[in-house]
Amino acid sequence: MPQFSNASPPHTSDALFEEAQRYIPGGVNSPVRAFRAVGGTPRFIARAAGSKIYDVDGREYIDYVASWGPMILGHAHPQVVQALQQAAERGTSYGAPTAGEVTLAGMICDAFPSIDLVRLVSSGTEAAMSAIRVARGYTRRDLIVKFDGCYHGHTDGLLVQAGSGATTLGIPNSGGVPSSYTQQTLSLPFNNLSTVREAFDRYRERIAAVVLEPIPGNMGVVLPVDGFLQGLRDLTSQDGALLIFDEVITGFRVLYGGAQHLYGVTPDLTVLGKIIGGGLPVGAFGGRRDIMEQIAPLGPVYQAGTLSGNPLAVTAGIETLRLLRRPQVYEHLETKARQLCDGVQDAAKRAGVPVYATRVGSMFCTFFTDHPITDYASTSSADTAQFRRYFHALLDAGVYVAPSQFEAGFVSTAHTDDDIERTIAASYRAFQAVAQR
Repeated sequence: MPQFSNASPPHTSDALFEEAQRYIPGGVNSPVRAFRAVGGTPRFIARAAGSKIYDVDGREYIDYVASWGPMILGHAHPQVVQALQQAAERGTSYGAPTAGEVTLAGMICDAFPSIDLVRLVSSGTEAAMSAIRVARGYTRRDLIVKFDGCYHGHTDGLLVQAGSGATTLGIPNSGGVPSSYTQQTLSLPFNNLSTVREAFDRYRERIAAVVLEPIPGNMGVVLPVDGFLQGLRDLTSQDGALLIFDEVITGFRVLYGGAQHLYGVTPDLTVLGKIIGGGLPVGAFGGRRDIMEQIAPLGPVYQAGTLSGNPLAVTAGIETLRLLRRPQVYEHLETKARQLCDGVQDAAKRAGVPVYATRVGSMFCTFFTDHPITDYASTSSADTAQFRRYFHALLDAGVYVAPSQFEAGFVSTAHTDDDIERTIAASYRAFQAVAQR
């Protein structure tokens, strides 16, 4: 059992982080949580409810991390919790099919017309990895096109110019990945259709798929320029390659039918996660019937998982999606997010701090730069030192945002007008602190 020092109480963030580093690499189980990009000690969370999280030191925060996206209804929503309690009493895992898997799969297919068949897995990384395997099996080609700054989990072949923690830590590639694994991956600038055309001209009928976050959320929030997504759809169709939308973040977040519904572009395969588990570990990938029928036991592409379709994750997902289908949910999210982002932008202007803000629906990012953000390269103009000061000023004021300039923020249905007003006021004071340096 961990032995805590008598010099500090055992249940403070400082003490827990010190002890965690004895047993866990970096003291955390996912890199961005370590606060390396912003400095200081990560907050250890004791509980959460609605729009708030509470750390082990007893401090309350208005939360815009939302467990990195899935808590669209806020934390510990009563209906989701009640459904989970009832499901847990029936057993936590069976390793066998359940009715809930069928219900959730049907809800996903109904929400995404591009998905005829869907396979549930345990994480977004697993879903992206599996979608790539299916694409290669279906096309009998090897090359994959991805985009700089787009993150598709920690799959070996896709850790090339990845976003998320890799961007935060300044590590475009990962140790432990043989170069042979990434030789089949072409990483191109996001929003630059001409480079994609050049790649298809050079590697004609060799590209299995183009995979991307239609709205990247792992290098901040970057919006696709007009015509980019449709251009990718046209190029892949002409060449016989597949188009894969990684909607782990955007699926059910920007709209009930995801970014593909928002922009009217139909991919061949879709990768999902986050919200479809209501905060529990889950992922999914799905698409056209003829493609998905390549998966075992119907076809030669093997994919399996003991905890796939876990009854607890499925239950939380079903309840979350049912609640998201209520009238005006997304209109409410849009209103709250616009109110927040407009107020934060105005606060920055009043404080004399140049920022470039991006938002789609209830996901947003504030870059400390006066230059437009359109791709991975342009994010380099963001002043991370200013962000660090802004982050800690907000944290001290009881507002919890992602500990990285290059991550998205999220509004939930649980955020109140008072939460928004307090956040805007705290942001103004934080911007003033930035301006004084």
